Amino acid sequence: MLLNFSLYRWWAVVVKEFIQMRRDRLTFGMIIGIPLLQLTLFGFAINSDPKALPTALLIADHSVYSRTITHALENSAYFKFTHLVDNEAEIKQLLATGEIQFALSIPANFARDLVRGEHPAVLLEADATDPAATSNALGAITQIMQNVLDRELRGNLSYLISQAPAVELRVHRAYNPEGITQYNIVPGLMGVVLTMTMVMITALAITRERERGTMESLLATPARPLEVMLGKIVPYIFVGYIQVALILLAAAQIFHVPILGSIPLLLAVSFVFIAANLSVGIMFSTVAKNQLQAMQMAFFFFLPSILLSGFMFPFRGMPTWAQHIGNVLPLTHFLRLIRGILLKGNAWAESAQHLLPIAVFMLAVILLGMLRYRETLD
Repeated sequence: MLLNFSLYRWWAVVVKEFIQMRRDRLTFGMIIGIPLLQLTLFGFAINSDPKALPTALLIADHSVYSRTITHALENSAYFKFTHLVDNEAEIKQLLATGEIQFALSIPANFARDLVRGEHPAVLLEADATDPAATSNALGAITQIMQNVLDRELRGNLSYLISQAPAVELRVHRAYNPEGITQYNIVPGLMGVVLTMTMVMITALAITRERERGTMESLLATPARPLEVMLGKIVPYIFVGYIQVALILLAAAQIFHVPILGSIPLLLAVSFVFIAANLSVGIMFSTVAKNQLQAMQMAFFFFLPSILLSGFMFPFRGMPTWAQHIGNVLPLTHFLRLIRGILLKGNAWAESAQHLLPIAVFMLAVILLGMLRYRETLD
């Protein structure tokens, strides 16, 4: 067999493959684009030590000690005071909607109780639905408080330092006090699984018709582009709900994830998310020329979705430009929705602000898919 090997014929095959690669511009672009995307995301966007976390401040004692504590927390780079609130109800609302990561409460008569050696308490509340986002900041605050007191309690007050702790720091990890990672990961898996399967399955829908030769029959029917797209989407919505049911069952029975919110509300927001991902897959299938290209495009969408949504890495640890991209992706908002409903017991009022971006994304993708489908008809 080796004696019959021809360098001329071998070289002809090599040249033929290079020509085919050059003609398949989408595949060639994926070969270059995916490594560049991974390099950019992992090199610049991913950060497991988030800083400047939004923090609310409830301060009832405007003394020099209170100001020193707040300045020290901001100088640590972990905390950024973005909300000045008047009562605990505002803090609970901000934590429920995810607008803040921490809330610091300094009680009335804090300075008086401190100099009297009565060990006043300072309360730090944290949104612990994602333990990775808060762990470093919570680990640093004890040392920060101690350093502040060492600088301020001098002279006649130096004896208070030996009465450890001069200030009692109370840390309340809201929604996940034990820091169980499954409470964060398992609900998030619902969004990841739906994104991966829904986009991938429907990305093959029209390309499969084209490769099997049945596209001509479909084009001969009086069905309009929107009717074809919706007709291909609806059956997979039921598949998506089967996946939702399986994950919810596993979350409750195997991982013991608390389900504090409304299941009907969860199913309603899941419908919009499933439809958004199915629309992405259909849109990809109108662009791709074959199933391989459709799969490549689905992966190109899935990679930034899982990395920039806050599923694997803390969302607020990413640079601003990466957060802007992440806020466009439906998975980012669905993770906030599902974790808010299951772990925080959020109702419609807290969920609406995260549902709207998913709906807008879905409508934009459907419109783009309709435009591309009309080009396919020509």
